[in-house]
Amino acid sequence: MPEETITIGGKEFEVACQEGEEHFLQAAARMLDGEARTLMDQIGRLPEARMLLMAGLMLADKTAGTEDRVRALEQELEAARAEIQRLRGAEPARVEVPVIPQDVAESMAELAARAEALADQLDEQRA
Repeated sequence: MPEETITIGGKEFEVACQEGEEHFLQAAARMLDGEARTLMDQIGRLPEARMLLMAGLMLADKTAGTEDRVRALEQELEAARAEIQRLRGAEPARVEVPVIPQDVAESMAELAARAEALADQLDEQRA
């Protein structure tokens, strides 16, 4: 079991971890050290146990907020997936395109031709 040296709040600690977990330990130690340094900057020197407790509580508070946000996002994701499934299963909307019968189209063309002819006659009579 490898031993790692971590620094938190300016103090070094020897900590054992599982093989291959060293980088996770170092990342966690950096997070805890960041909170400890914030405390030290705000309050000054603290007893080691108090500093570690307060830094741990600050990280726990951030973690709880993150977990709440993750839960909310998971619910949104599940709702979006359900909507996608609903839309995939829905039948496409039926669109009806009106078709003008050929004889109606021909009658309209005749009426348009007559109207144009009448318009031409009126123009000639005015001129």
